[in-house]
Amino acid sequence: MPTVLRWGPYRAFFYSNEGNEPPHVHVRAANCEAKFWLHDLDVAVNAGFPAHETAL
Repeated sequence: MPTVLRWGPYRAFFYSNEGNEPPHVHVRAANCEAKFWLHDLDVAVNAGFPAHETAL
């Protein structure tokens, strides 16, 4: 899981082999993780982050 960016409690990273999914980045903090599509900066999956933390 190469780390792209760290800021505060957040770590942005990607997995090197996720098949044919569109470009995206995962963000993790504590026990929460979300996946963001890079093309339109949309939340693909949110597992535990409050809505105000994933609002773009």
